[in-house]
Amino acid sequence: MANSPSDASRRRGPSATTVFKLFVPSLVGVLIFFVPITLGGKTTIPLDHMVTAARSLLGEGSGFYALALIVAGALYPLVRGTWRRSLTERVFSVLKLAGVAAAVMALTGWGPAFLHEPDMLPFLFDKLVIPVGLIVPIGAIFLALLISFGLLELIGVLVQPVMRPVWRTPGRSAIDAVASFVGSYSIGLLITNRVYQAGQYSAREAAIIATGFSTVSATFMIIVAKTLELMAFWNLYFWLTLVITFVVTAITVRIPPLSSMDDSKRDGEPEAVPGRRLATAWRTGLEVAERAPSLPSSVALNFREGLLMAISILPSIMSVGLAGLLLAKYTPLFEWLGWAFYPFVAVWGLDEAAALAQASAAGLAEMFLPALLMGDAGLAARFAAGVVSVSAVLFFSASIPCILSTSIPLSVGRIVVVWFLRVALSLLLAVPAGYLVQALA
Repeated sequence: MANSPSDASRRRGPSATTVFKLFVPSLVGVLIFFVPITLGGKTTIPLDHMVTAARSLLGEGSGFYALALIVAGALYPLVRGTWRRSLTERVFSVLKLAGVAAAVMALTGWGPAFLHEPDMLPFLFDKLVIPVGLIVPIGAIFLALLISFGLLELIGVLVQPVMRPVWRTPGRSAIDAVASFVGSYSIGLLITNRVYQAGQYSAREAAIIATGFSTVSATFMIIVAKTLELMAFWNLYFWLTLVITFVVTAITVRIPPLSSMDDSKRDGEPEAVPGRRLATAWRTGLEVAERAPSLPSSVALNFREGLLMAISILPSIMSVGLAGLLLAKYTPLFEWLGWAFYPFVAVWGLDEAAALAQASAAGLAEMFLPALLMGDAGLAARFAAGVVSVSAVLFFSASIPCILSTSIPLSVGRIVVVWFLRVALSLLLAVPAGYLVQALA
């Protein structure tokens, strides 16, 4: 029987080109996302410098660029016909059209005066929508370097042994987790749904991954950090948020509603060969690098996906974000919801405990709201708000509709319960982390 090309290449050993593809693009990606450099007196990661340069280059045109993305995002479900799929799709199609109206008002100054107060449309559009519209497509280009050439799969294999005992998910879910955190919740959910439909995840495992690992991407975290003036502590913020997010997930998998979900599946995962973890990780990474498309193809594909993600989320951020800001300013809704979280903050003696609890409650509507509402707080409170924005995972402007559009059997009620548990536990861990960063500042 003839040997396959991959078998032959394994006997020969990896080519220099394959090793180059595995490590060099990945190392450049790490540099772009995680290594601060100083330019023009400003110290931040290279991706942030690029976004700043792009905005300076566009000047006043950046607002029209963001509006163009929002209009495209509102028209996309109408042109593709996806608005007909479900009630959720129809509701969000309407919200996206409302996002166009809000963006036009922000750009032109039309509309009621109270919408143009500094903490309303101007703040939302200038501090959130324009930066997100720039950073998601630009970040997607360099994300290709991190996720397309084998590093993701190599890391996934290495962390497989801890997945089952800690998070009660199979080893292959490590790839979902890493894909979400360095990529996006949409990438992670796409992988999770495909594996669940193939019978390789149980309903419980798929729900754990969807609600515990499907976070916003590192590029979104940069916007949160910039809004809260945390870029000086970027690496601390990123890694502490990652740790807190996964610790919270390890707890929520052990309590209802996730712990009570069906855990049967058609096709289980085979056990790894003992003592061969590093060799398997190395081989897996090399195989992915060998099969990887060319760098231009990978960059083009990721840029397209980043652009589609930008037009998908910007209209919802505009409409749901504005609704959240209005509810926070003119109604007691988030104040009432926030009292449920107050004990989890007050236990640490934080001065802004009530404000942080209320801002965390607002995150159910839109994950950026805690950052928008806590921008003037002390460092510890700002850091905690930034962590909770990400570690809560679930929010109605994007991630919850994405989950509801999959085959994973999670109802809105169950999702909201998981969100509450995640926020409460995140606050318990994020506030002392904020004190730590404040002490190091």
